[in-house]
Amino acid sequence: MIAAIVKEINLTPVYNNDNEQIATIYFGGGTPSILAIEELQLIMQALKSKFSITANAEITLEANPDDINIPRLELWKQVGINRLSTGVQSFIEAELKWMNRAHTATDAIKCIDEIIAAGFTNFSIDLIYGSPLLSNEDWKKNVATVIEKNIPHVSCYALTVEPKTALDKMIMQHKKAPVDPEKQATQFLLLMDWMQAAGYEHYEISNYAKPGMRSRHNSSYWQAKHYYGFGPSAHSFTGQARRWNVANNALYIKSLENNMIPFEEEILSQAQHLNEYIMTSLRTTEGINLEKIYAEYGNQYAEKIVTQSSKWQEGKKIIIENSTLKLTREGKLFADGIAADLFF
Repeated sequence: MIAAIVKEINLTPVYNNDNEQIATIYFGGGTPSILAIEELQLIMQALKSKFSITANAEITLEANPDDINIPRLELWKQVGINRLSTGVQSFIEAELKWMNRAHTATDAIKCIDEIIAAGFTNFSIDLIYGSPLLSNEDWKKNVATVIEKNIPHVSCYALTVEPKTALDKMIMQHKKAPVDPEKQATQFLLLMDWMQAAGYEHYEISNYAKPGMRSRHNSSYWQAKHYYGFGPSAHSFTGQARRWNVANNALYIKSLENNMIPFEEEILSQAQHLNEYIMTSLRTTEGINLEKIYAEYGNQYAEKIVTQSSKWQEGKKIIIENSTLKLTREGKLFADGIAADLFF
């Protein structure tokens, strides 16, 4: 797999020109923390050989709490990793067992303490809310731990039950309690209040950061910047086209052995570009810039968005200030539905 990823990097054409600078690198999409340090080095060397990487590039590694220890943290730093993202999910033991996580609540606290002890000042954790077991009181304990540990960045997601998963099957068989949307909405609103009071910036629907600690990598997606993706299922964006690699590992490796990158591609239409901008920008604190839409797409598009959003304004889910359309606190509960309603 590592050899195939390295080969894909070497075979990938550069979108713009040789002067293009890479400002962020993200090792994600699963559990890259299980890679040996030599394997991470091979990928980093391939990236450095192919691209011009800025001196202050943000280089993130997704890591499971149970993969984190001081010796490994030191090695990651030597490879160039300067930001970590770890799937803590909860600091409540019963919750972690219910989610079938490999780590314990003790592991969750320990990994954060070790990240800080190893000198990482830029890191993020994931938390999940809205599960049947999570009381509002326990949710407050989880968030209080984040604030107490002064964690610079947190991504918080409502529990979703994917069709045909083990959890979905257990809920259907009444072996586990179903998800309660009202409870999820309450815990999301509580989260916003607690994090704002603690000085965190709610800069994207699911993301909270201390001042200056936003995820530069994820922000580049929301700003529609170009990006390269390597590995099975990886997505890339050239500015005009979206590409995605085959998901099957064996097929991915075999194609690269034959010097072929196994991807599909879609050229985005003007409406698709605009819809993506609506969807991503509406989720951020910056909101939809109507002047940008006017300049890039034309007056009729900007006016249609204002007209279409009027019912959401009347319902106090959206406000328009200084030619910017933003969600209100309650509007954030309806972000996806509002975005879909504004689509062309």
